[in-house]
Amino acid sequence: MCATTELDEEVLPASPHSGCLLCGGANPCSLRLSFQDTAGGAVCAAFQTSRVLQGYPGILHGGVAAALLDAAMTNCLFHHDIQALTGDLHLRYLHPIPCPAQLEVRAWIVAKYSPLYHLRGEISLMGQVMTRAEGKFVRRKGDQGCPGN
Repeated sequence: MCATTELDEEVLPASPHSGCLLCGGANPCSLRLSFQDTAGGAVCAAFQTSRVLQGYPGILHGGVAAALLDAAMTNCLFHHDIQALTGDLHLRYLHPIPCPAQLEVRAWIVAKYSPLYHLRGEISLMGQVMTRAEGKFVRRKGDQGCPGN
């Protein structure tokens, strides 16, 4: 984990998203999330929580859970060749997420009305949904994506 928020000029993003704090390969502070395609066009990533990400003792910070779900939904869009920005994000915290714990983070597209996309995501611990989210994303200006997206 990085101890500073200063920008390191030697670590410049190689692509528009490689500097991401959650999944960027060019960001030394990145949590290194790696999303994989799953059935039905969803994406999934494993994530190991850590005490450095806690809010209350032994519990994952709610803002980290929100960031994980936002990243999952964004990466789901990437897997469909869509670059979009978060316009609206609603979370439901169902259970406290312990630190440390091995989590599964999933997201999928519910509806698309280009340039607007509606997604859902969830964080699970051993099959139990701990936090779920719904988000609306707007295609980035200038991004044409694939036809039909």
